[in-house]
Amino acid sequence: MGKKDLELASELSTVITRLVKKLRKESATGQQLSLTERTTLGLLVNGSMLPSELAAAEMITNQSMSQILNHLTDLGLIDRTASETDKRKVLISLTEAGHEMIKKVKSEKNEWLSVAIAAACTDEEREILHKAVGPLSRIIDHK
Repeated sequence: MGKKDLELASELSTVITRLVKKLRKESATGQQLSLTERTTLGLLVNGSMLPSELAAAEMITNQSMSQILNHLTDLGLIDRTASETDKRKVLISLTEAGHEMIKKVKSEKNEWLSVAIAAACTDEEREILHKAVGPLSRIIDHK
């Protein structure tokens, strides 16, 4: 790995971090929740999870996750259901309102990014961005 690779890695990391932060700010719906609340909802898109699994995935204490889940429940975004196999355990899942919020946040982000790309980039630059999606995806999937 050469100096140019390290410089590219640094520049790419900075730009991607700034883009992610900008996207968060451009979703009025998403700003109603903390980052951890948003990522917790995102974890539930594919199905139910135990509170302890959510806490582990978010790398926070079970107590902190409990507070987050209480807030999300109060907002009507999640449901708590007793486990079929172990009635002592509670499974957390998204409500219809939770699914709708995730869709709305994603839509707001995509709308802003689409407008920003159209306004800030030439046709040639848009083609470069289009071609960059594949390599960026492979970087994300790299172990």
